[in-house]
Amino acid sequence: MDFITFIDYIGTFAFAISGIRLASAKRFDWFGAYVVGFVTAVGGGTLRDLLLDVPPFWMRNISYLIVSGFALLFVVCLRNYVIRLKNTFFIFDAIGLGLFTVVGIEKSVAAGYPMWVGIIMGTLTGAFGGMLRDVLINEVPLIFRKDIYAIACVCGGVIYYVSLACDLPASATQTVTAVSVILIRILAVRFGISLPALKGELIPEKPQK
Repeated sequence: MDFITFIDYIGTFAFAISGIRLASAKRFDWFGAYVVGFVTAVGGGTLRDLLLDVPPFWMRNISYLIVSGFALLFVVCLRNYVIRLKNTFFIFDAIGLGLFTVVGIEKSVAAGYPMWVGIIMGTLTGAFGGMLRDVLINEVPLIFRKDIYAIACVCGGVIYYVSLACDLPASATQTVTAVSVILIRILAVRFGISLPALKGELIPEKPQK
């Protein structure tokens, strides 16, 4: 197993836990929680692969279904610690965000796409699964709120290519990028850093005559 595959599995596990954790708060059953966790884990990568015109990764390798299953067992077996911990969702979501950003960029680089495509694919891989998760549990997606979420992936993508320009080894570039995304997300939440909200008023509909 190469390093990027290892990162992919760890990111899948972390994101699946984040989805299952929120599903448990909504009182989903085990199957529903597994579905939410699996969609969270593979949603971003599925969109990335479709845009890159390759078969979705999880359709060629059953390991991702199995890893999501282990995530469900992890939450079930350690529910007294995982479900009740206030910051569990946030921690695993931040880890998955950072790791999947790296995976998305790496796959774009391997396919020969330029830097701007790599940054977009890294952002989609990291953030889109979380958006699907929030839709499934009937929450406003984090990516549409003021939270520094997708922006953390964009910053990580820039850091990735800066690291490449500095001739850092591949593993160091991947590690620096993932850690950067995780830290940006954590620090933004810790210190309340957010983007300004776009303020506007709804235009009332005119009564029909």
